[in-house]
Amino acid sequence: AKIRRMVRLFCGKQTTTMKTGDARTIMTKQNAPAPLTSPLPVPPSTLGSSLRRTAQRLADQRWLQLMAIPGVIWMVIFCYIPIYGISIAFLNYNIAKPMFAASFAGLSHFIEFFHDENFYLVMRNTLGISLLKLVFGFPLPIVFALLLNEIRSQKIKRPVQTISYLPHFLSWAVLGAMMMSWLGEEGLVNGIAMALGLQSGPIAYLAEPGMFWTISVLSEVWKELGWNAIIYLAAIAGVDPELYESASLDGAGRIRKMWSITLPSISGTIVLLLILNIAYMMGSNFDQILILTNQLNLDRSNTIDLYVYRMGIQAGRFSYSTAIGVFRSVISLILLLGANTVSRRLTEKSLF
Repeated sequence: AKIRRMVRLFCGKQTTTMKTGDARTIMTKQNAPAPLTSPLPVPPSTLGSSLRRTAQRLADQRWLQLMAIPGVIWMVIFCYIPIYGISIAFLNYNIAKPMFAASFAGLSHFIEFFHDENFYLVMRNTLGISLLKLVFGFPLPIVFALLLNEIRSQKIKRPVQTISYLPHFLSWAVLGAMMMSWLGEEGLVNGIAMALGLQSGPIAYLAEPGMFWTISVLSEVWKELGWNAIIYLAAIAGVDPELYESASLDGAGRIRKMWSITLPSISGTIVLLLILNIAYMMGSNFDQILILTNQLNLDRSNTIDLYVYRMGIQAGRFSYSTAIGVFRSVISLILLLGANTVSRRLTEKSLF
């Protein structure tokens, strides 16, 4: 017995005792590990295997990677290399001299902007226009996508969708000229309003400061309504049809299906786009504002983007305008992080 325990302990053997008559035969089955002197197996390198997997994935996607290279090059040239120019916000930069020859200004340009008489004006106009666009321009594409999804006839649905996103492909230079023509004293809007008896005489709408925010919001919604609805239609297309079938069996109507199935299913897309729209509140549509602005409505149209353009390009104050742009970017970053944090805590959905 002692010998058997020693064999199990040191050699890992399994013993089997068999009886044949009066004799006892002990048979052992070797199941011992490798000798202690043999080298231990070396596990494969995690880093090496990860690199091999990455290389294999890139090789499998080589044509897609080649298609992405021009976009990456464009982004590096126009988005990352110009970041070096932010430094002139802290310098007294003169375009006639090299950048390294400019004297250090510190935060003086930022302080000057905070004390500028136009600071309150541009902040009010920027936030006011952006907030109105967020309140009216964000939910309308969702509603439009929901209604468009309920159209069963493709002969009606496709033309409506095409007509709705067609204005997106027109530049603001073209649409701005159309808006100035329609909103002029002899334009289409005045003609319809006077024919219906809504006003007694012609009105130069773009010359009225109080109407600029309304014109800006309505024209933006009209231009981007159909285009912004495309992403919601794509999200709706991914909803499981069995959910609608089950709801129909339970007696749910179309409105109930939209409220209880469609909206919860695309809530992730809605939240992500809402976060991005909140982050963009410091950036009004510069092309639109520049086209529709004139000296008569400047009190309501002078946004922070337009002010940067006037100070930088027209007045040649590059350091001052860059400081304003940096301030705008910092506020946008704060809005993005704040909206993302609030969304993650309330809905458990976020960008990161």
